[in-house]
Amino acid sequence: MSSKLKGGKTPPRLFEDLSFYNPQLLPPNSYNILTEAALQFEASPTQSPPRKLVKRGCRHKWALKSEQCDHIELDSGPGSSSLYTAAALCIFCRCHIDLTIDFREAGLGLVPCPKEDAPLHHFIYSRNENCGLFKVQEDVNVGSWMDMQRFVCSSPSCSARLTIRMRSPIITPKWEALLLDKSLIKSRAEKAISDEPSRFEGHAIPSPIEVIGNLRTYIRNAMTSHEERRIPSNNKKWLLCFGEPCADMLKQIGFTRTEDGWFPPRPDVTDTAPFSNPLNILLNDVENELAVLLNLQPDTERHMAKVHVPLHPAMAEFERILGSKGYKKTIASRTVDLTQEDQEPEHPFYAGLGSSMDFHDDLICFTYERQIACDAENSPYYLECLQGIADGRGSEDLQTKVAIEASSGKFSVRDLREAYRSLGLDMYSLFYDDDTVIGSFQSRIADAPRQEPDLRRALYMIGKHRKSVRIQHVASNGKHLFFGYNGPTKSTFGFLLTIDLDVKTYEQALSWLGATDDMVDEFLVSMYGVKVHESPANEELARQCMVLIAERRKSTGLKAWLETGQLGEMEMDFGQAYTRLGIGDRTIDDDLVITSYNINMQETPSQIKDLKRALAAIAKSRNSFYLQSFLDSSASEHKVSEWPVGLENIGNTCYLNSLLQFYFTVKPLRDLVLNFDKYKMQIDESAFYKKQVGSRKVSKKEVERAQRFVYELQKLFQSMISIPDDKVTPEQELARLTLISASGEESFRRKSILSTHRPSLGDINGQPILGPLPASPVIVASADTVMSNNGISNLDSSHNTTPRSEDDVSSDDTLVETPALDIKTDNDLMVLDSIEKEQQQGQLTENKENFAPAIVEILHPKTPDRTPWATVELSPLRANSEEHLQSPQIESNGVQSPSELTARTITEFPAPPNRPPPVPPRNKPDESKQAIQQEVEIGAQQDVTEVIANVLFQLQCAIRAENIDDSGEQIDQIKTLFFAKQKSYITNDRGEIRSNEEFVSDIKVDVASGSRDIYAALDGAFDVQEVEVGGSLEPQYAAISQLPPVLQILVQRAQFDPETKRPFKSNNHLELKETIYMDRYMDSSDSDLAQRRQACWAWKKELAKLDARRIELTKTEMDMDMPAVLRSTAEYLRQCSSDENGDPIEVEPELLASLERASSNVAAELSGIEEQRRTLSTSINSQFADLRNLPYRLHSVFIHRGMVNSGHYWIYIYDFVNSMWRKYNDGYVTEVTEPKIIFEAEQSTRPATPYFLVYVRDDLKSGLVESVCRDVAEGERFQEDTIMADNETGTAELFEWSQNLQPAEGRAQVVEDVWGSGGQASQAHFW
Repeated sequence: MSSKLKGGKTPPRLFEDLSFYNPQLLPPNSYNILTEAALQFEASPTQSPPRKLVKRGCRHKWALKSEQCDHIELDSGPGSSSLYTAAALCIFCRCHIDLTIDFREAGLGLVPCPKEDAPLHHFIYSRNENCGLFKVQEDVNVGSWMDMQRFVCSSPSCSARLTIRMRSPIITPKWEALLLDKSLIKSRAEKAISDEPSRFEGHAIPSPIEVIGNLRTYIRNAMTSHEERRIPSNNKKWLLCFGEPCADMLKQIGFTRTEDGWFPPRPDVTDTAPFSNPLNILLNDVENELAVLLNLQPDTERHMAKVHVPLHPAMAEFERILGSKGYKKTIASRTVDLTQEDQEPEHPFYAGLGSSMDFHDDLICFTYERQIACDAENSPYYLECLQGIADGRGSEDLQTKVAIEASSGKFSVRDLREAYRSLGLDMYSLFYDDDTVIGSFQSRIADAPRQEPDLRRALYMIGKHRKSVRIQHVASNGKHLFFGYNGPTKSTFGFLLTIDLDVKTYEQALSWLGATDDMVDEFLVSMYGVKVHESPANEELARQCMVLIAERRKSTGLKAWLETGQLGEMEMDFGQAYTRLGIGDRTIDDDLVITSYNINMQETPSQIKDLKRALAAIAKSRNSFYLQSFLDSSASEHKVSEWPVGLENIGNTCYLNSLLQFYFTVKPLRDLVLNFDKYKMQIDESAFYKKQVGSRKVSKKEVERAQRFVYELQKLFQSMISIPDDKVTPEQELARLTLISASGEESFRRKSILSTHRPSLGDINGQPILGPLPASPVIVASADTVMSNNGISNLDSSHNTTPRSEDDVSSDDTLVETPALDIKTDNDLMVLDSIEKEQQQGQLTENKENFAPAIVEILHPKTPDRTPWATVELSPLRANSEEHLQSPQIESNGVQSPSELTARTITEFPAPPNRPPPVPPRNKPDESKQAIQQEVEIGAQQDVTEVIANVLFQLQCAIRAENIDDSGEQIDQIKTLFFAKQKSYITNDRGEIRSNEEFVSDIKVDVASGSRDIYAALDGAFDVQEVEVGGSLEPQYAAISQLPPVLQILVQRAQFDPETKRPFKSNNHLELKETIYMDRYMDSSDSDLAQRRQACWAWKKELAKLDARRIELTKTEMDMDMPAVLRSTAEYLRQCSSDENGDPIEVEPELLASLERASSNVAAELSGIEEQRRTLSTSINSQFADLRNLPYRLHSVFIHRGMVNSGHYWIYIYDFVNSMWRKYNDGYVTEVTEPKIIFEAEQSTRPATPYFLVYVRDDLKSGLVESVCRDVAEGERFQEDTIMADNETGTAELFEWSQNLQPAEGRAQVVEDVWGSGGQASQAHFW
């Protein structure tokens, strides 16, 4: 029975074993306490648990080497790109240790431990060729060694990989003697004194502490000083402490010798922690070893020398990076020092479970579950460990767990040993067959019939142990078997177990056939044949098993086989389905499954049937309504004339596609673009004198570029209306003009001129990164939420070179990062072997939006459906042979109209040779196309609000002004449609009020501090707050003086952590409402509204104080609220005063009474706080409930899933005509049958969250937005004078400036006539 254990270890167990680990002293093939599971302990009534003793080597105690640690930030957890290192050395033997935990191979959907279902890591040893003890050949020190061991977390949803490296000390015994041996120090010093007696007159012999301290000072100075200081050869301190005998040691640690002295080591002083320079690491190791040697000197000598070098324990850092800091412990362990040598020895059963003696019962159960999951073969021993710990602790929870395990048919080694003994058999014998066991059972029954129930129970356990169905059937005999377990408290747990001769469940059927759940149907038919061939008498039972499996799997293939003997059309097994879609991580969410499906559909459209079978199998295995809805929606063919088109992703443009879809649905903007020639600004030098957009003058070059952009957008909109297909591929020229601003374009071209290489976006290991860089550090304003300005000025800064202002912080959450790949030069064609291809395809599936277009083509070679040269050209366009219109060429006299556009000629590629050449053919790259693609890739660094600002800026530049305001700002259709006016008020200490009014394109709201609804988020943009002005704090608040018809709201999810100095994404839920009322936020002279605001601000201030007090009373280090802490303290003292087994502690009764009263008082205070909070929240929520004159309806929700610098984007848009939500996910547009996925919080560690919202004025919505605009009649082209059908409000009259502009002074009357007076606020605030 005693097979070798193969279980794992939790971090506390690993730390305990690590303290006894001395790899250099292990004999060959001996037991390794670190890498091997604990040895089985056979419990005996007379045997007590052994005490762990260190017979050889050192029991380590670790001191931290902080300069070599890559610390995990406090209150933060690991992510998919996290790697942490903790370095330390032993304060006794000075061996060095590095613990590195790596999460970088995490797939999407994986959640690192600790978490709710896995409170600790559970590490399994992972042996490979790099593990073990090695001699360090290049080390000059004889006997130097290095030991490396690797572990992986066994949790299915955790990717943690742990590497433990131990190294020998740098300071050898010989060097230690030179530094510490007083006789050697004395001989060196006396020689120096005797050589120059007059010069050294009065100098004493240095002590070992001085020698070590001086050497440490030299090294410390070298590590921190930028100046190189020579140590003269006649330096008295140097000669007395070191001299010629120490020359070899000094050279080996980096000192260099010259004719006139010594130079200290020359480390890289710019190298910051964690050190990466080898010399820095060496010197830091020596410095720490010297600190250890100093602390090992007698206390009296250290006090006399006034030397104090603190050593910081490393255990806290070890626990932090391995996620075991503050793990749940037993109550006893909180008051007993478990590190004392004289404590009760730890029972081996704890080591057997990979746990520690101080584990709480919940953690004991967790480690038991992980052990049997990783090492099912030794489940009986693990149950014995659990049973023994339950008995030793007298824990009812653990005893109940043992009883539950027994009720499921499990048994311990103790039970099994007794079962064999009752049948007169030896449990460890290998020579018994089933007939022998059954014969022994039958003979025992014949001799002692009254013991039949006990003997049947014993036979059943033996049958389970031997995995013998036959023995189990004989044991059951169709009867009930009673199993009981007596706990240490004499309580009995029992259960009845009935074993039938027939197989009745799916699991039993698989077990009887010897199959597993992941086996495909074809293989199960083969297993059936093997079973029937081995035992024809079992044919009926085997067929019954196949019936159960067919019904459970709902397999049409197996059902057809049972009826006809022939397999029908087989449903795809879900394991095959994941493989078919190229998904390696089965825990990824449904959206990424669909993304992988879409990628495969684009590559191999001829295999659509097989791909749908795979997606259907995954949907069925997950019971996913979302995936099934996607299949249903894709299966139902919408008429192209009644359904919006999708936009193909041309590489890192998912958020651009979302933005273009939104703009297309805005009818006034769409009409302006389609009829652009009516509104475009004439290229006239005199016209630029007054043109000002975004508070700055606009150049002729910017206007020309902007008009090219509008023409490109016009081409896309025309295709979206008339193309007889369900998706459109945007041109790269449009993507370039949209993603990159004019200033960014010039910056790119300057770099291109100055260098023959493409502008670098950074590199990793010398390889360029092709795509957006991570979010640059940002500084978040102290204000909870602020309004954004039009965002135009910050477009002039070059990429990632100028520190971003606070205005730029608005949307760092929308940055998309491209992972570094092994990219070849532009003229090289990558040839991937099967392993590399599979790995990179997996990366693409998990994060497809973070690859540049060329890389997408490389990783997914074209199928035979495509043209043979597609993989060489690396074009992101869907059809390589189609003709595409070029952007209009700008001449000196103006911009050409679309009628002057010419068609692009596609170069034909020569046919391939008859035999493959030695080197693959390489086409000469199209330099103009390559330049555009490079600019698109660099432009992808822009975050989404920068893209929106760039679009709005270019639209305004391209069109002529309607009017000019007092500041010189251009007033036009875009400004009127999207921009609000915000007015800020600041009151100084003298009561003087200052105000400032400006245009803003969106409202920024914040969810960093917690989940909230849309009103609470908007309140943060307008509520009063204190700002520092001239050294004093002054109250400031904002209001809206003019609302736009289309209201844009930006959710600031990218936040900056001032402690870690890193950005992070807030995934807190924002509760959206289909209709919001903006009355409360308007700038008004109404005294009633002002009083309501003042009252609401006061309530919120009081609520904040209550929340702070509640946190004080509920958040403690003991994971209990304060009343519970006080009650537990009183109970503990009460137990101490009545201890019957030891000396009771005298406790004053008044103290116990005081604690009880304090607990009651705090509980009452908490109850009062909750009541006050409810009252205040009700008052706040109802304060403006009656103000409903300015309703806005939710139209678009931009969604982001991912982290602060990477992820995927899509948009939901509401169709007011057809009353439905649609999801626009790149090339696919599907109906949202369950709108709750938009409005409800997703239960996920990395949920999809809204980051940009669009509301439209309710009474004008039919004239403002239109989701479906299609005209796909064969042979009919879009005409400029075509007018789309207006809805009830009348689009043509509503925005008359989109068809035939009137003078600015006449437009106000048109607006009043069409929009209605609706009260003073509804007119003045909107125009």
